[in-house]
Order: sequence, then C-alpha cells, then structure tokens
Amino acid sequence: MLNERIRELRIAGGMNQVELANKLGVSKQSVSNWENDNIQPSIDMLVKLAHLFSVSTDYLLGEDNHMYLDVSCLTKRQAQHIQQIINDIAEKKDAEAEL
Repeated sequence: MLNERIRELRIAGGMNQVELANKLGVSKQSVSNWENDNIQPSIDMLVKLAHLFSVSTDYLLGEDNHMYLDVSCLTKRQAQHIQQIINDIAEKKDAEAEL
C-alpha cells in the first residue's frame, strides 16, 4: 500500500521521481525502490513524505483513507469556503453515482 500511495501522491503532485527525490534529498533510485516495493523508506523519510504531501503517516501506510488539507494559512472564512467547495463536489459525486 505504501508504494502505491507514494506513486499516487507523486503523480497527483505533478512530479516525476527525480523531482520528488530532489525535494526529499534522496536519490531517484530510492524513490523508484519505494514505488516498486523493493525497500521501505525510513521512519524519518516517512514523516518527510507525509509533510511534503500534506497527508498523515497513517494515510501513507494505508491505515487511514482520509486525506486532509492544511488550511492553517487561511482565514476562518476562507477555510469555510474551501469546506463548502468540498461538500459541493462530494454531493455532485454522490448524485452522479445514483444515476
């Protein structure tokens, strides 16, 4: 699960393996090995990955399927606006699933 989550988050973030490696200060081979499930990142690297992708370590490990957005830099009103957008998208998705 960890290897899949790293790959999914990297691609969703618009990064290739070299770019992710550079952001983390590791080799491209390390990223490739993680994504191919050849080796596991260290605990310290797991925490760095979680911070970089704004997810929990539990999410990376497949123990939690909730993704979280860091809105600490926003005003309360801006954060509420983002929440409303998320709610609207979720409602639309649910309505489409019922069709």
